[in-house]
Amino acid sequence: MESTVITEPAEQRPAPPRPGYGQLLRTRGAWTFLVPGFAARQPFAMLTISIVLLVRHTTGSYGAAGAAAAVTGVSMALCAPYGGRLADRYGQRAVLVPGVVVHALAGLGLTALALSHAPLWALFAAAVPTGASVPQIGPMVRARWGVKLQGSPLMSTAAAFESVTDELTFVVGPLLATALCTTVTPSAGLVTEALLTLVGGLLFAAQRGTQPSVHAPADGEHARVPHTSALRVPGVRVLIVTFLGIGAVFGGMQVSLAAFTESIGEPGLNGVLYGVFAAGNMLSGFVCGAIAWRATPRRRLAVGYAGLALTASALWTAHSLPLLAGLGLLVGVCIAPALITGYTLVESLVPAGARTEAFTWLTGAVALGQAAAVTVAGQLEDRLWGGAGFLVPMAGTVPALATLLLLRSRLVPRPVNRTVARGVGHRAPVAVD
Repeated sequence: MESTVITEPAEQRPAPPRPGYGQLLRTRGAWTFLVPGFAARQPFAMLTISIVLLVRHTTGSYGAAGAAAAVTGVSMALCAPYGGRLADRYGQRAVLVPGVVVHALAGLGLTALALSHAPLWALFAAAVPTGASVPQIGPMVRARWGVKLQGSPLMSTAAAFESVTDELTFVVGPLLATALCTTVTPSAGLVTEALLTLVGGLLFAAQRGTQPSVHAPADGEHARVPHTSALRVPGVRVLIVTFLGIGAVFGGMQVSLAAFTESIGEPGLNGVLYGVFAAGNMLSGFVCGAIAWRATPRRRLAVGYAGLALTASALWTAHSLPLLAGLGLLVGVCIAPALITGYTLVESLVPAGARTEAFTWLTGAVALGQAAAVTVAGQLEDRLWGGAGFLVPMAGTVPALATLLLLRSRLVPRPVNRTVARGVGHRAPVAVD
């Protein structure tokens, strides 16, 4: 007897649900931290370019400007992970409120010293607290998503959304800072950055209901269960190297684009070109979050980073405005997949109690790479030919790609320790891509 199988026409079958941005933004309580979080992270994209333009104006040297910005970036890279660890342990508000106050005062002090033509060592001294106190709003927002979406397939969508948000700030921030510095006064960018950080940071800190809870340890618990640093996770160390290369792209392009547009007599186009680069990053991030990926995050990171290294290596060959804009757009398109996948991997590699710290290590790695890049690119622009600074993105991404490919096995999450019964013929599980 034959059985008849009735199949429903494909067009009448309901499509399988796929996590999307609409579903993500309907998460209860999300808007309470997204809106102030966007306002608070906006100044971060203004900081480096504002310092470069101000110090370049007062000293006449891209080398000095890049060095001052680099001190800020190194200070932030060294201090941000400890701020993230304190936020994990004592709460975001306890770290954020004093931090934004210190940052605003330090930024205004750096501005005053630059305008008074203080020696370079004095600018460096003021740049240290300015960088050390940069509020880590992006990692804090990501940690709040982690609490809201724990175990949800929306986590990768949230990572993409955060990348898009970050890149939107890098579209708006450099444009705003450049416009303020070139049309108002060279100090307007840094002053605005300090004030926006203060106001936006305090508004974000006021949203207590969505911040990750702090679990107070019982008596003697610190002695029994020591805090595990995110840096002890091997995969985090690999991601730090890859994010250093991404920072080299950001820093190298900021200085080199400023030098290029000045050399052609159009300094106002600096923000436009950097905005094109960031727009490519933002659009790519939006698309990445909308795709239901079948490839593993580890494989996506390797492929995306290979594209980044390839396009970044071609920047130094651009000698015209349209070509430079086109290459900058392609570099931006390749950055977003690497950033999104790196942050997504943190969710599976790092315990929940150390994720804010892990996110700040990655953010700090970008800042450190950016700091080194603006220093080297500034020296190259001063000492060699115009456009020599575009060699820096290639120098940062190619070694990082090699490290990623050699050590990519460390990006596989370790199995949770548990006691299992062993049977005959069982083998240890092997991680596959």
